Amino acid sequence: MSGGRLKVDLLPAGAIVGAFQVLDACSDGVLDAAHSVPVYWYGKHKAASLFGTGPVFGGSATTMLAWFNAGGGEEFYRELVQDVLGLNVVGLLGFPMFAQPFGWFKNEINSVADIQGLKYRTVGLAADLMQSMGMSVAQLPGGEIVPAMERGVIDAFEFNNPSSDMRFGAQDVAKNYYLSSYHQASESFEFLFNKDFLEDLDPDLQAILRYSVEAASTSNTAIAMDNYSADLQKLEKDSGVNVRRTSTDILDAQLKAWDALITELEKDAFMKKVLDSQRAWVERVTYYELMNSPDYALAYEHYFPGKLAL
Repeated sequence: MSGGRLKVDLLPAGAIVGAFQVLDACSDGVLDAAHSVPVYWYGKHKAASLFGTGPVFGGSATTMLAWFNAGGGEEFYRELVQDVLGLNVVGLLGFPMFAQPFGWFKNEINSVADIQGLKYRTVGLAADLMQSMGMSVAQLPGGEIVPAMERGVIDAFEFNNPSSDMRFGAQDVAKNYYLSSYHQASESFEFLFNKDFLEDLDPDLQAILRYSVEAASTSNTAIAMDNYSADLQKLEKDSGVNVRRTSTDILDAQLKAWDALITELEKDAFMKKVLDSQRAWVERVTYYELMNSPDYALAYEHYFPGKLAL
């Protein structure tokens, strides 16, 4: 698109800085850009998690990405990164993730009692959520998860999706995979740019980068649908993984735990402002989505009877 005026050197996490250091590296100019998730900055300010693993949902990740793009979320994120945290960074969200599975467990879990005391990996506000539900939480980068399971540092974990989970070997350390959860139900990936680098570019190159995020978002959604669904079947058929939906008992407990967390989060003025905006968006937009959407499960069961029985 740029006619060769932009060249991107794609480097894996750890090549220059670790996965949890790319935000600071972008701010300092060590990196021009990075691809990450806002929840990794939870340690700097819990509000970062509102743009990834926040408690306000009621629609898909696409609904919340729409809030970022059309409902004021981008300005809130600019305020957090630049004003609150004082970082020299511009952050854009793209590629809405499908709701993340509750995760991988060595044994069956059917109730809240079954997860008590388990050492569990997650990130962001989801860590607070699971801790409040009786789990012992470790926040680890993706590359450290399987070794931690092998060493017994953790008993269970969630990462992201069937494809990513399968490719780093989740099926080799656990066989019970629980889909559907409220802990990270509406997250998007993040594209970070050093603010000086971005603003020094010609206006058309700035526009190319911004709209490339949207293009990558659309493309990756299609790729994800293809990969995640195919790899979920491979996990079941080739690796003997038991794929189940998270029980209603656990989901109901997650909602109650979120309610308690929200009360604490709203003591911070900035977080309350963001949560109020998200609630107003979800109340209006998700009402339309739910009222307008037919029962897809009913139609699926009609054409593929018995497939949804887990």
